[in-house]
Amino acid sequence: MRDYIVRATAAGNQIRAFAATTRDLVETARAAHNTSPVATAALGRLLTAGAMMGVMMKGDKDLLTLQIKAGGPLNGITVTADSKGNVKGYVGNPNVLLPANKNGKLDVAGAVGVGLLNVIKDLGLKEPYSGQTILQTSEIAEDLTYYFATSEQVPSSVGLGVLMEKDNTVKQAGGFIIQLMPFAEEAVISKMEKNLSGITSVTGMLEKGYTPEAILETLLEGMEIEYNDRLSTRFYCNCCKERVAKALISVGRKDLKEMIDEGKEVELNCHFCNRNYIFDVQELKELYTLSK
Repeated sequence: MRDYIVRATAAGNQIRAFAATTRDLVETARAAHNTSPVATAALGRLLTAGAMMGVMMKGDKDLLTLQIKAGGPLNGITVTADSKGNVKGYVGNPNVLLPANKNGKLDVAGAVGVGLLNVIKDLGLKEPYSGQTILQTSEIAEDLTYYFATSEQVPSSVGLGVLMEKDNTVKQAGGFIIQLMPFAEEAVISKMEKNLSGITSVTGMLEKGYTPEAILETLLEGMEIEYNDRLSTRFYCNCCKERVAKALISVGRKDLKEMIDEGKEVELNCHFCNRNYIFDVQELKELYTLSK
């Protein structure tokens, strides 16, 4: 199954809902960063959330950034997404290894630690929108549920999951975001809460072969779902040598001259996709000329 996100409404537009399957994009991130299982789970959850939150934006150039800054050994997570289903991200320490938690699962909360969640939306306005909340559980889904309720005043339920294979590749990944509109009736709220109480895990549903549509049909059973959209989603980094060259030029002529005088090639790394770009002395000289 290819990765994709579905957008839907239910109960006569009283609910809006998103669900995604993201196995391929999380595996792409794992392979790019060579993340440990617990780092893959944490990054994969935030990538999945970022992909769904990204498609909530409407403008072609809108950008979303999710940052977790916390004191755990993972050393934070950064994810960015656009409105077209493209998402990328990285963790501060991809090699974290921790014992399983008390439930025998990957200890994402222990890896993340205590800290803050920042949500930044660049919607082409003078100033980007920025919201910040304290991490509630550091399991990521519950932290985003809390963020939506406190920073955006939208009662929501967020579910995220990543399941690993024994060879530490990604077996399943996906998630959902269910949101109540301000005019939601009490009966609709009660029905949704009852449906949600029966859900054990996202990966459990994916393991049973549930599609994003089937996940929403389970979550919103008896609530007249209308599907609005189905969008592909992928791990995608827009870095290239030309963009990195512009960044090199921006360091200034003095620093470029020092690099040239050292007579060695310069290697720069993209945090998001872990790709390396090498500039030899001749290329550095050309950039030095362009920097005039």
